[in-house]
Amino acid sequence: MSESKNLGAFLSENKALIKEYVETRMEIYRLRSLRLFSQSAGYFAWIIVSLFLVFLILFFCGLVVGFWFSEILHSNVKGFALATLLILVIFILLAIFRKSLFVNPVVHSIIQRSREESPEDPDENS
Repeated sequence: MSESKNLGAFLSENKALIKEYVETRMEIYRLRSLRLFSQSAGYFAWIIVSLFLVFLILFFCGLVVGFWFSEILHSNVKGFALATLLILVIFILLAIFRKSLFVNPVVHSIIQRSREESPEDPDENS
């Protein structure tokens, strides 16, 4: 019985400290999630811009290759058909090897970033 009295007395004496501690921990978690969301939004914007630029580069490279094959084969239809076939083969190869080229590196990167410890939080090192 005295143990519960001691615990009750301790809690009532330190109620303000416990409340402040819980509020501080909630603020830390909120700020961490905000940082993670901000970084993710930044990476997403970078990926969108990069994909657009890659699309433009591939488009113009396809035109160049198409005109080059057209000059060699003396036919626009055959040249652009060969360029399209080449691009289709590259796309199929990327689709076949997508897991090892794209999915696994992204998953490993996300896991690595989530495991990085923040040095400003001393409680996580204990």
